[in-house]
Amino acid sequence: MTLDQLRIFIAVAERNHITQAATALNMTQSAVSAAVTALETRHGVALFDRIGRSIVLNQTGKVFLKEAQAVVARAKAAETALADLVGLMRGELSIMASQTIAGYWLPERLAAYRKRYPGIALDIHIGNTEQVATAVEAGATEIGLVEGNVEHPLMTSKIIAADDMVIIVGAGQPWAVHRVVEPKDFTNVAWVLREKGSGTRSAFEHLLASVGMDVSMLDVAMVLPGNEAVIGAVEAGVGATLISRSVASSRLRAKLLREVTYPAAARPFHLLHHRERYYSKAAEAFVSLVSERA
Repeated sequence: MTLDQLRIFIAVAERNHITQAATALNMTQSAVSAAVTALETRHGVALFDRIGRSIVLNQTGKVFLKEAQAVVARAKAAETALADLVGLMRGELSIMASQTIAGYWLPERLAAYRKRYPGIALDIHIGNTEQVATAVEAGATEIGLVEGNVEHPLMTSKIIAADDMVIIVGAGQPWAVHRVVEPKDFTNVAWVLREKGSGTRSAFEHLLASVGMDVSMLDVAMVLPGNEAVIGAVEAGVGATLISRSVASSRLRAKLLREVTYPAAARPFHLLHHRERYYSKAAEAFVSLVSERA
């Protein structure tokens, strides 16, 4: 068993697709398929169920995936430690960020980091808060950036920035005219929400809890898995939503959306790192840079 075989297996397992994994790895489809088959044959196990022309990770594969990810993470940490010995001239930094941060806050800081440390390769992934925390815990990424609060005994969490959460509606909605609302008005409008596990959804649930309400008391028209989908639905007149001001800012300026007058809630951005995993010089440099630009 080699690290390359493990990396190939992980790529296929995460996608349940040989061709997509081959594209991501810049390999031929036949080479990826052969590596998976060799791994299974060498150890006498089936890691995937072959259903027609498709493959699906089976239970044995799911158990092995966690172990493979842990091994590859440790190998990456070892490589990073060696790279640190020659300073920040080369190396890699893996970051996974939740959607709001990745789309609106992070790009400027990545550009500044790249300019300052051109030899550091950046490996960037996007997910919701829950997915980011899981990736940090598993060692699949060194740094996590999330809007939601994450409490975990093996996780350090540092506030690095903040953004306002505001209620918005489409320009043609009644609240767009009578824009001062109170909690009792929340049941008189349809809502468009982010999915459970996202920091935006958690912020909305926290807002409701602060006034003695919960989501079950509202008319929820849609639950969508992304900021752009949510504000697109709101702009189309589906209902109201609570979202980061930075996400809605361009549409607010264009008067395609209207901000409802309700106390804005500051939402902190958290940087996550595993307490027991190696903290690279590249990661320390990133934390220092974002602290400068807070």
